[in-house]
Amino acid sequence: MAHLYRDTGVVLRVHKLGEADRIITLLTRKHGKLRAVAKGVRRTTSRFGARLEPFGHVDAQFYPGRTLDVVTQVTTVDAFAVGIVSDYQRYTAASAIAETADRLAAEEGEPALRLYLLVVGALRALADGQRDSSLVLDAFLLRAMAFAGWAPAVAECARCGLPGPHTAFSVQAGGLVCARCRPAGAVNPAPEVIGLLVALLHGDWDAADTTAQGTRRDASGLVAAHLQWHLERQLRSLPLVERRVRQGNLGMDAATEAATGAASEAASGG
Repeated sequence: MAHLYRDTGVVLRVHKLGEADRIITLLTRKHGKLRAVAKGVRRTTSRFGARLEPFGHVDAQFYPGRTLDVVTQVTTVDAFAVGIVSDYQRYTAASAIAETADRLAAEEGEPALRLYLLVVGALRALADGQRDSSLVLDAFLLRAMAFAGWAPAVAECARCGLPGPHTAFSVQAGGLVCARCRPAGAVNPAPEVIGLLVALLHGDWDAADTTAQGTRRDASGLVAAHLQWHLERQLRSLPLVERRVRQGNLGMDAATEAATGAASEAASGG
């Protein structure tokens, strides 16, 4: 006989199923990524429909099913969505975080505790609204890539390991490269941009919070290009975040555009 089980998790996405049900994708503390059916949650009389919305941090009970488990109980742990959905920049950043987590936690049922804790921390920071949304997103993306083994090299040459500092950055090579290893298409971001990447990777918020908007914009472009290179296709939600950044900052500089373009070519096979 199947046994009920409980876990805490973050709702990454939802899909309609039939007239009243939804398929909920969660990243959980103990079971990694789960997909489960929430029956009747689209009805106005649902007991817990509002709790199973994207960015919700919940404690849920599940009943094992033949193909998908079934959600039987839900309580709210953190109502992150309240502080996120009312602000466009926070919402798009949270959407990119959820989509990235969904992509990186590819195998259902495999524990991904570090990624789960990282998602919870990032959504909490967005909901609090005390930090720049772009910094929160980029810190999450860099650390999530580090968990996957994709962290950009920022202290040594990505190809030969020669200690830095180095001035050229190549998404194809995996980060900073020395003059000898520099491939065609590498760009030269400002030292402040590399300094911000280092600060975000190591959680140095005192340094990150004092950076200029232009530095943040250029760092975001490199992070997005690096992520896209490794995922081999762009996140659906990330262009919305980038569009917001460009509106506020009059566009990315040529170096960042070149890095993003290189990743786009690789993703499309061009």
